Amino acid sequence: MEKIDPIQLEIFKNLFSSIAEEMGYTLKRTSFSPNIKERRDYSCAIFDCKGDMVSQAAHIPVHLGSMPMSVKAILQECPPSKNSMAIVNDPFRGGTHLPDVTIIAPVFLNESKNPLFYVANRAHHSDIGGMTAGSMPISTSIFQEGVIIPPLLLVRDNEIDESVLRLITSNVRTTEERRGDFKAQVMANNIGIRRMRETIDKYGAELTSFYAKALQEYTENITRRTIKDIKDGVYEFEDYLDDDGIGIESIKIKVAIRIEEDNLIADFSGSSKQVMGSVNAVEAITLSALIYSVRCLMPEDLPTNEGIFKPIKLITEKGSVVNAEFPAAVAGGNVETSQRIVDVILGALSNAVPDKICAASQGTMNNIALGGFDHYRKKNFAYYETIGGGMGAYRGGNGESAIHSHMTNTLNTPIEALEYDYPILIREYSIRKNSGGNGEYKGGNGIVREIQFLTDTEVTVLSERRKYSPYGIFGGGSGLCGRNIVIRKGKYEDRAGKFYEKMNSEDILRIETPGGGGYGSAEKKNGDADLK
Repeated sequence: MEKIDPIQLEIFKNLFSSIAEEMGYTLKRTSFSPNIKERRDYSCAIFDCKGDMVSQAAHIPVHLGSMPMSVKAILQECPPSKNSMAIVNDPFRGGTHLPDVTIIAPVFLNESKNPLFYVANRAHHSDIGGMTAGSMPISTSIFQEGVIIPPLLLVRDNEIDESVLRLITSNVRTTEERRGDFKAQVMANNIGIRRMRETIDKYGAELTSFYAKALQEYTENITRRTIKDIKDGVYEFEDYLDDDGIGIESIKIKVAIRIEEDNLIADFSGSSKQVMGSVNAVEAITLSALIYSVRCLMPEDLPTNEGIFKPIKLITEKGSVVNAEFPAAVAGGNVETSQRIVDVILGALSNAVPDKICAASQGTMNNIALGGFDHYRKKNFAYYETIGGGMGAYRGGNGESAIHSHMTNTLNTPIEALEYDYPILIREYSIRKNSGGNGEYKGGNGIVREIQFLTDTEVTVLSERRKYSPYGIFGGGSGLCGRNIVIRKGKYEDRAGKFYEKMNSEDILRIETPGGGGYGSAEKKNGDADLK
């Protein structure tokens, strides 16, 4: 089994990918919350016996580089045995932020003493406790953000450990929904185990493991070839977060990318120290953003696995906003700082491979977390969503409008699903016209979303690009900054990019999301043909 058969390699690439995708479909179909069922805020992946990623479905990029770190933490501290599954959400053990909960399970054959593979999934729970509904607070410590779950066993002998589940759900606002979503994650892993066993039964453990390794080597080779095509040198860029929601403004994210033949080193030294507010990113987030950015330069059909990590080195300073130390507040680092990290990486690479890099996209996820007591349904509710915006333009095309970009790959939550499940009314959901940056190619437009509350509701908004607009490149104009507005008794009141407020029944929250940056000077346009 020394020679790799390219046909077999392609077969196994699609086999592993389809298993991860089917895990995702199972999680979507069996989950309780609209955040997972409708927005599809989850990721599924397969790992080898050492915990190295073999394949990941096309789910959430911010989970790309961080889920392997969670798997390694579980294998080190609480490795699951046969018929068991382990759970973790600790951001300082490879997690992202507390609402993202990872569950992994080993794949054994009847005669095997050690696991041959692992399957895992990560899902965002719309409440995991903490100081505000939705568990996305403007916090100053991780202890305010929800229940911290270290690596521990959730499933033993194929049965969920009710004592563990009760401990977690006793600290959240929506117990029934959380129980349903946890069970959906377990079912997704069961599907993954079943399909992996079927694959091993058909092809044999030796051949399956051989091609898992071959796929990792194949990805590494393509990654190295992609990096080698970039001219050797150092490429730098910096940008700023608006603020941390507590009082610290203009938080610098700086990168120097060094290309040395087929290796890429990204040095974030010089970025701001970690701050009091919740925009701190753990190292797993920064690694995810880096891996995602490099992945964007490579072929679409390339499998995403451990191989992409090999030629890439990340350098950060501990205690910085891109490598925060415990017990820093990190709820917003996963969603907002991750986007700015991508902005600076792509900004640096625009000097190296201008044909492959777009202008800045909206640079935020426009997070809205809300909750309260639903008097119509006689129960507590908590909801979380992100809102799309404008994509950056690129050489050869305008940016897409009203779409999620970069580190989030979630879908729109249908208005019907929102109004069915929660005491809210969507008054407007439209494209924010003329919000994209001008240029030879225009940036995409943002979104306008108006939510009217039908009961008293506490609301937290974490958003960026309210002060520093998404940049254009090569002469392109910047996209418009976003706006957060509260409409109360007909009066429009601007709010900061990050705020918490108790809304009264009939109050309205209006979010206008940023547009993307433009590409190239508008003077290069030549008539209606270029405009079209």
